[in-house]
Amino acid sequence: MGTILKVVDNSGAKLVACIQAVKGKKGARLGDTIIASVKEAQPRGKVKKGDVVRGVVVRAAMQRGRCDGSEIRFDDNAVVLVNKEGEPIGTRVFGPVPHELRKKKHVKILTLAEHIA
Repeated sequence: MGTILKVVDNSGAKLVACIQAVKGKKGARLGDTIIASVKEAQPRGKVKKGDVVRGVVVRAAMQRGRCDGSEIRFDDNAVVLVNKEGEPIGTRVFGPVPHELRKKKHVKILTLAEHIA
């Protein structure tokens, strides 16, 4: 909680601060949904500064093990904003997105992504 995350879609937000992980866990990992507050936004975006939004963590600096024994880790913490039904607010997703999101039922985010890691 309190972590500043980069927004990697074209919803209008640039930075968000994590308020809480939706599942009630201590933290959020790849593919987890969080509740966040918009800290920085573009002037004519779909979301405004101060809005409370939901987001799916698509990149995390903390490493995560894969089934084949390898580990994946990113340079930054990034999120894609979604509505209550889990549909992405933006229409594009920038940067790499891990294929683990398929297991978490976020296929719509994978279809919008330009690169799947």
